[in-house]
Amino acid sequence: MPKLKVITFDLDNTLWDVDRVIVKAEQQMRGWLADHVPEYAELFPPAVVFDLRAEVVARHPALKHDLSMLREEVLFEAIQRCGYPQAQARQHAQQAFALFFEARHEVEFFEGALETLAVLAKDYVLGALTNGNADFQKLKLDSYFSFGYSAASVGAGKPEPHMFRAALEHTGASPRETVHIGDHLVDDIHGAAQVGMHTIWVNLTGAAPPTETTIPTDTVDRVHDIPAAVVKISENLTPRR
Repeated sequence: MPKLKVITFDLDNTLWDVDRVIVKAEQQMRGWLADHVPEYAELFPPAVVFDLRAEVVARHPALKHDLSMLREEVLFEAIQRCGYPQAQARQHAQQAFALFFEARHEVEFFEGALETLAVLAKDYVLGALTNGNADFQKLKLDSYFSFGYSAASVGAGKPEPHMFRAALEHTGASPRETVHIGDHLVDDIHGAAQVGMHTIWVNLTGAAPPTETTIPTDTVDRVHDIPAAVVKISENLTPRR
């Protein structure tokens, strides 16, 4: 009979509130741009940046899954359109993105998140699977996570199978020996289920129950409850005598 060996985690909105983090990071970046590219605020409000992002993705489809390179490229294009020469625009874009990236990692973990990782890391191999550009090592989570993959590193985001399969290949575990934990019913739960993994839906917002096509193996409404859900899955894999 299979035994649970590996647990993979989504990061954003599973271990912390990413929206709050991104808002603060954007504010800091725009503050820097106000001093160094004063034209940016007037010419590129958020709605215009959104349209420019779509334009950049249309020209460079490979950037769709690399949010860091995409954001820097959008900044570069915008600053050029503010009238700055190419070399200066590139330098400003790199500096503005570097500031954003630092602030993007100033996260406030959900209550119980670090304790949960510490408990699970004692008995399982943990890995991080993210569609975003959070770096678990930069967040000092490498004492819990022994590996991680992003949409940028595998060339496709969840719910596509690439990241899940990369985790299985890296660990040598079978899907039945693996649990994926995340907040998104499609990207995390449906995606992992499609490759045969067990799933735990982290439903911190009280969202409606999933449809039949995305039913998780288990659901928690508090991060604290994840270890108990893992134990339940593990026990269900063990035949009773």
